Amino acid sequence: MRNVLVLGGTLEASALARALAERGERAVLSYAGRVAQPKAQPIAVRVGGFGGVSGLVRHLRDEQVTHVVDATHPFAARMSANAVAACAQCGLPLLALTRPGWQAGPGDRWQPVPDLTAAVAALSGPPRRVMLALGRMHLAAFAAQPQHHYILRLVDLPELRPPLPQHTVIVSRGPFDLEGDIALLRGERVDLLVCKNAGGSGAEAKLQAARELGLPVVMVARPALPARQEATRVAEVLQWLESAHHAAPSGGAERGV
Repeated sequence: MRNVLVLGGTLEASALARALAERGERAVLSYAGRVAQPKAQPIAVRVGGFGGVSGLVRHLRDEQVTHVVDATHPFAARMSANAVAACAQCGLPLLALTRPGWQAGPGDRWQPVPDLTAAVAALSGPPRRVMLALGRMHLAAFAAQPQHHYILRLVDLPELRPPLPQHTVIVSRGPFDLEGDIALLRGERVDLLVCKNAGGSGAEAKLQAARELGLPVVMVARPALPARQEATRVAEVLQWLESAHHAAPSGGAERGV
């Protein structure tokens, strides 16, 4: 019998969990533990890290996992790299359930940057009201630009005061809609939006709202990941699980199954 480990924390992971539950699959959804109250799931859940590649290898063997699906956030680069390495060591099939990145369109005022350091540097200049749609893990970096008032939209109220001299915390959980994000940007008098190119529909409304209001966006590019097999739809993952053969990736990342 298959025993599927889903590395989760995304809307796609939750959708896959529902599909696996409906099929009666033996599966566990693993969270990193960065959200205080993760969304309830219809399959078993574990919370917390594995302890690097060696810890993940030990877990895969101890739990007799047969298939791994990496449905983590596109910026969870370390976890994704660990999954590739651990599955290679264990000889287990791995599939990434990911989402295409966002693409700038007519009316967008994007400033692409390669990483978080470059995003901080892009904020040099006079004081502005800047919305950071990055999650709580990266807030400290922006203390290097203390002249701005930062609007922080977070899933949970932070345990410690954010290390930014001027800020407003808004606790809210997506998915968000266009009307709500336009109201947010207007109400907070946002001058500039900073976000990671996460892709997907759950957080895209803020980009549509910025387009409607003519606001500039500093867009952080996705990190580089090891070669791996990828899918973009839950149906592809289910098909992959039924496949009798899973070819190991070679060269660039494979798309589809």
